Amino acid sequence: MNKKKREISIHKQKFSFKLMYKQRYLLVMSVPFVIWLIIFKYIPLWGWTMAFQDVKPKTFALSIWERTWVGLDHFKALLHDGEFFDALRNTLGISFIGIVLGFITSVGFALLLNEVRLKRFKKVTQTISYLPHFVSWVIIASIAKMVLGDSGVLNEVLGKIGVGPIKFMTTNGPAFWLVVCIINIWKETGWDAIIYLSAMTGIDQGLYEAAKVDGAGRFRRMWHITLPGIRPTIIVLVIMSIGGVLGAGMERQMLLGNGIVQDYADVVSWYAYRFGIGNNNYGFGTAVGVFQSAISLVLLFVANKVAGKFSDSKLV
Repeated sequence: MNKKKREISIHKQKFSFKLMYKQRYLLVMSVPFVIWLIIFKYIPLWGWTMAFQDVKPKTFALSIWERTWVGLDHFKALLHDGEFFDALRNTLGISFIGIVLGFITSVGFALLLNEVRLKRFKKVTQTISYLPHFVSWVIIASIAKMVLGDSGVLNEVLGKIGVGPIKFMTTNGPAFWLVVCIINIWKETGWDAIIYLSAMTGIDQGLYEAAKVDGAGRFRRMWHITLPGIRPTIIVLVIMSIGGVLGAGMERQMLLGNGIVQDYADVVSWYAYRFGIGNNNYGFGTAVGVFQSAISLVLLFVANKVAGKFSDSKLV
């Protein structure tokens, strides 16, 4: 009881020089990270000024004050471009499918792996499952096309059992989002499960023993003890994933897409690359990035606020 009171009093301490002195070693340890954060994260934000300027390769030699200021013209052009809204639709579709399926598979895999009692089998399975995370998307895309292509291995097997070929990679519609997400899940599930397995090690083992004495089976223990035990971790990771929903990388779509599915493969990052760097219009490309960051920040705060309303777990 005294320990709990002491912990609560620590959390309620107000900022003061005395508190800073007491935590001086922690502050010193954080200095290198703060310096890194300022140099590599905050100073580059100065480049956002290009979103309000007409920046072409020939204007790079000019200082920021010598370039032509165009105000919000890039943002107006962005919001009047139908291709941008197609890219935004695709980004949201791929991201939300990936979040839902990704969390279900990674949490489910971690729960099942946590119940394995053969330590050697558990280690081997975990190692095999997270190895694809370190494989380049170039290799992953090549494997996916060999397996899921119109004349790929899977369609050959389906043909031998009398099932017609399925156009996994050339279906021009939201089905392409599902294919991309499934491939990404195969690549990342093992790696994502590591976080949940780590969170499970912090659960009081006495709860499992008490539940076992009461006659609870494995699935009941998983549902009533393990899942509630890792709920704060799940909520925080979901919040962070929602905040990065517009940050879906273009590598997967570029490598897995083709001319047939281009309308559903284009994402905001790819759009910014094509119209920014591809057209030598760096101001417009920067405007896309600023818009993307602003929306992501809003989504992060909204998700954090909603999580705080319905649970005790949130970022701040």
